[in-house]
Amino acid sequence: MDMPRICRHLITTRWRVKRAFPAAALCEIEKAIKASETAHRGEICFVVEGSLDGLALLRGQTARERAIDVFSQLRIWDTEHNNGVLIYLLMADRAVEIVVDRGLHAKANTHEWEPICRKIEADFRDGHFERGTIAGIKAVALHLTRHFPPFDGDINALPDRPVVLA
Repeated sequence: MDMPRICRHLITTRWRVKRAFPAAALCEIEKAIKASETAHRGEICFVVEGSLDGLALLRGQTARERAIDVFSQLRIWDTEHNNGVLIYLLMADRAVEIVVDRGLHAKANTHEWEPICRKIEADFRDGHFERGTIAGIKAVALHLTRHFPPFDGDINALPDRPVVLA
């Protein structure tokens, strides 16, 4: 049992999430997602979660495992071209994960996402949550533009509003 991790999760409250991502920041992130999706057919979803619940934490669920769960629960895979992308932040672990649907996974190397995650995490360590998130959205959008260029009649299959799980 990782006691320091458990303590971090216990003290990462809803208040800490709101402090890092106030309503104005969430609006700017939503605008960034909406703007990026005019340049590609992909679907980007940003989710921030403060901490894991007791059972997941005691089982030792990793941020990656939780991101995959969230990807499924929010049905990010449910897009016409299988080009959904989840940018997931688990604040208590200070971890960012990017999960991509199979259509994009077949076209973009898994290793292309790691530098984006590490850059976002670096901005977060410096307290720049909004800036880091928007930079990550722009970096993901570059890949989507390359592999899924826009076309007339493309529909917005997923909401652009960030999801906060506290």
